[in-house]
Amino acid sequence: MKLFRLGELRFAETVKKGRKQGKPFSEGVEFDTLANLERYFRSNIQREEIMNSVYRVSLGLVAAFLISGCMTSQSETPLETRSTTSNESSGEPAVQLVSAETEPPAEPEAEKTPTYKVKFETTEGDFVVEVHPDWSPLGAERFKELVTSGFYNDCAFFRVVDGFMVQFGISNDAEANEKYRSKPILDEPVKKPNTRGRITYGKSGLPNSRTTQVFINYKHNVHLNGSGFAPFGEVISGMDVVDKLYSGYGEQTTRLQGRIATEGNAFLKEKFPKLDYIKKATLVEAKE
Repeated sequence: MKLFRLGELRFAETVKKGRKQGKPFSEGVEFDTLANLERYFRSNIQREEIMNSVYRVSLGLVAAFLISGCMTSQSETPLETRSTTSNESSGEPAVQLVSAETEPPAEPEAEKTPTYKVKFETTEGDFVVEVHPDWSPLGAERFKELVTSGFYNDCAFFRVVDGFMVQFGISNDAEANEKYRSKPILDEPVKKPNTRGRITYGKSGLPNSRTTQVFINYKHNVHLNGSGFAPFGEVISGMDVVDKLYSGYGEQTTRLQGRIATEGNAFLKEKFPKLDYIKKATLVEAKE
């Protein structure tokens, strides 16, 4: 239908032009009948349509070839080769991609303040903590004071939560608890993460609320790192002893810390008889 309409339009245009100029409908061609004229136009129109189709197909093939060539030049080149091409052309060695497994460990920075060690003798065995004053100067200073004064002797591991931590630091002496409750430690930045075996002061949500209670992490407690819980040391021997401390009471004693501080071990032994205790905490003398 489209081809027929196009023929009609061209036929009418040619007839009009021929009549004006006094020439045949197509210069150099005479037609005996209208039928011959129609056949002539139809053949010309079909020839034009065929040429246009060939032209469009040719353009499509050329475009497809160019696009295919561009895609092949990128997709068939390995990622590793592309990333090092500039180095090969310049004669420099190829850049090696470094993974977390192959990256050499960073050398530890030398600590300005000497560390010290504390030995804990408990009802399950002994473990040793190494304290790093550079990690938390104020916390390390208070911890040494508490150890040398005997504050931690006879302290219960009153809060032991599997997969989280073990907490201690409420003295059997009510007066000692009151003394340090009024002497909180100023907050310090968190310099080391709370990974397994590291020891950290407990604190409330209020600023400068650290006093005497500390805990040892059973795993890397990531959520504590951004909440002001600054480790000041780590267990260097006897972590298996820490793992064995009785945990059957879980969080039952968490809201009873006020009574523990005033009533002491008598209250704990009556209500929670299976808890483990620190027998003695002492500084370990450095060997010369």
